[in-house]
Amino acid sequence: MVKNLVIVESPAKAKTIEGYLGQDFVVRSSYGHVRDLPKDNNAIDIANGFKPTYVVSADKRELIAQLKKLAKEAEMVWLASDDDREGEAISWHLAETLNLPGAKTKRIVFREITKPAILGAIANPREVNQDLVNAQQARRVLDRLVGFELSPVLWKKVKPGLSAGRVQSVAVRLVVEREREISQFLSASAYRVVARFDAGRGAVLEAELPTRFKTREDAEAFLGRCVGATYSIESLDKKPGKRSPAAPFTTSTLQQEASRKLGYSVAQTMSVAQKLYEAGKISYMRTDSVNLSQEAQAGAQAAITAAYGAEYHQQRNFKTKSASAQEAHEAIRPTDFGAVKAGSDASEQRLYDLIRKRAMASQMAEAVIERTTAVIGISTQPGTTFTATGEVITFEGFLKVYAESKDDEDEEESKDGESSFSRGLPPLSVGQVLPLQRLSATERFSSPPPRYTEASLVKKLEEMGIGRPSTYAPTISTVQKRGYVEKDTREGKERKFNVLTLDGDQVKTEVKTENYGAEKAKLFPTDTAMVVNDFLVAHFPTVIDYQFTAKVEDEFDQIANGHENWTQMLTGFYDKFHATVEAGQDIERSTVSGARELGVHPETGEKITARLGKYGPYVALGDTTDPNVKPAYANLRKGQFIESITLEDALDLFKLPRIVGQFEDKDMTANLGRFGPYIRHDSKFYSLTKEQDPHTITAEEAVALIEGKRKADAERLIKSFPENPDIQVLNGRFGPYIVAGKKNVKIPKGEVPTELTLERCIELADATPDKPAKGGRFGKKAAPTAEEKDADAPTKKAAKAATAKKPAAKKATTKAAAKKPAAKTAAKKPAAKAK
Repeated sequence: MVKNLVIVESPAKAKTIEGYLGQDFVVRSSYGHVRDLPKDNNAIDIANGFKPTYVVSADKRELIAQLKKLAKEAEMVWLASDDDREGEAISWHLAETLNLPGAKTKRIVFREITKPAILGAIANPREVNQDLVNAQQARRVLDRLVGFELSPVLWKKVKPGLSAGRVQSVAVRLVVEREREISQFLSASAYRVVARFDAGRGAVLEAELPTRFKTREDAEAFLGRCVGATYSIESLDKKPGKRSPAAPFTTSTLQQEASRKLGYSVAQTMSVAQKLYEAGKISYMRTDSVNLSQEAQAGAQAAITAAYGAEYHQQRNFKTKSASAQEAHEAIRPTDFGAVKAGSDASEQRLYDLIRKRAMASQMAEAVIERTTAVIGISTQPGTTFTATGEVITFEGFLKVYAESKDDEDEEESKDGESSFSRGLPPLSVGQVLPLQRLSATERFSSPPPRYTEASLVKKLEEMGIGRPSTYAPTISTVQKRGYVEKDTREGKERKFNVLTLDGDQVKTEVKTENYGAEKAKLFPTDTAMVVNDFLVAHFPTVIDYQFTAKVEDEFDQIANGHENWTQMLTGFYDKFHATVEAGQDIERSTVSGARELGVHPETGEKITARLGKYGPYVALGDTTDPNVKPAYANLRKGQFIESITLEDALDLFKLPRIVGQFEDKDMTANLGRFGPYIRHDSKFYSLTKEQDPHTITAEEAVALIEGKRKADAERLIKSFPENPDIQVLNGRFGPYIVAGKKNVKIPKGEVPTELTLERCIELADATPDKPAKGGRFGKKAAPTAEEKDADAPTKKAAKAATAKKPAAKKATTKAAAKKPAAKTAAKKPAAKAK
């Protein structure tokens, strides 16, 4: 007989909590949501107040049967899902699905998995909060309506397989608009003048002219006026200052700082934080509050005093800027400030260390600094001065533990490797003469706004009031999975710049080279994103409007607070939205393809167009509307866009594939495929390295590439079977294993890989089950988010029907390519996969 049944969301949490509650409690996991809207069009009864129909997920039926049996036996059922809207909805769905009577059902919440928190929750149960449930239902239903009605329009008007979502489409819009800002940015140069002086006793003082010169002539003229000048300190200004610590982490700030300091993706941060939370090491990781409880403040005080002394402690209460933040919740913090070590691996330990230090620093004293500004006069130019600034920390305070990092756009770094002169200055005195060591004017260029990182995009979404702590990570993952945004690292380009130096009474010019525009782990929009975004902005402006999307989030908050009726809110949204979708059916498809006519081939006179195809953006040579003509095609390179590619760029693309030379009496062909540049030889593909270009790779380099791949494959191959080439014994990262078709098979201990027979390999392969994809909120493979599922819309069958009238463009044949002398090397298979 079960006395108390506690149902939590994850199995890891269940194990921890059961140890705290004792033998009268049995703790089981629901593995996230147990039911959801079905995938068909009948999930929502729009005419009947948007009434949703929920079904138990197929993979949860056996679990529900087990929970029903336990719940029937139990005297009391405690619903202990997470303390947020999603968690509240899970508890409500459990109560409904398990038919739990109110008299034997209690809802408990906690924001850390510690014994006091769990026992405190048991002592203070409540009922399921229907307002929170309704807010979650409103979000779920609205996202389903948007996805199911808008995605099919994209299939018909743009291309099959696309998706749209209320939040994901807005996130894509931000990335697209930033990309266009960058492409339209006109860089301007100016000359920055820096002087280096001998400050005595071996010390060097560097100072900068506060103004910059727009032209080289102006910079040269200034340096010329400094010939024969003496330099002395006109004034020294010392001012005390203070720096205050940042608030403890919210979900958003944790994702940003983990990205800057640890290089974690948003999804990785949330995954690692989830493990720390379930292990009882940190408080709940989905929060928009910067509040710390009195117990947490006391714990921080004890840890700070023990480690650094009482003078380093200063109690603080932070106030969240967001009006929607739930102040009753807490910021992300350690459950025990005294615990320095936490986590089962290095990634968990690093994130825990970040969380602990940030929370501790928030309760520490301000850093006390002294700012010194030295003004240096030029004898030949009265009224014109150099300035040197420096800071000296007189009391470290919170800086003893933690200093916040900054994003690209926040960093004030000079372009020639010198950070702004904010370091300690050597001993100086007013009137002190400073012998000049070097005086130079360096040409610097203005920079476009930086591309978003995952973390800075989350920051932007939060600033605009779009999304909530539980939606940031899924949104960032969704836009990448859908092929709208790519996270990429790209090499910079070389640029020349001038350095003017005063040498005696002459101004010497030196031309130097710098690398600029390098990007690391930045978000780039694809051509698909460009076309879809423009289509949505033009025809569905409400759905993709920033203010509207933020307003919807506010309405969800109002529903959660019991101030708005959720069905009325949906009615106000749907009527206008549905009318817009209906009007969208009449849009002419040809107007939204993003196609551009670039010009004509200089030799053949054939038209060249750029457009979006099934496998991405491409250029076509020839008439694509004439069924008797078979155009040649070529994929765009990474970083090229339909809207900006030039005729010269397109002609360059048609130089591929190109025959590089012969090897073993067979052609080696360089080409650009869906997965990057490659060499094709004897029906095999060899991916080029980052340094190699398919347009310029030589025959010698191609042969070396092929032989290197063969050698690597030979070292990897332990045994093969000519009578069955699908089966091989290979050497992998974790030791030898068998490959049988698409299945990887373990070799039992004691068996020698080189002695395995074909029959034994087949026997082991047959005994190895196919791996099913694990889903659910806590499965190894994350289930698609609600918005993702709804964006995919009804069925693949519907997508096929939506595009049945428009056959896919035919690829160029060898014969067709041969007719075109300059285009005979056009891509035969633009989507070829390089292996």
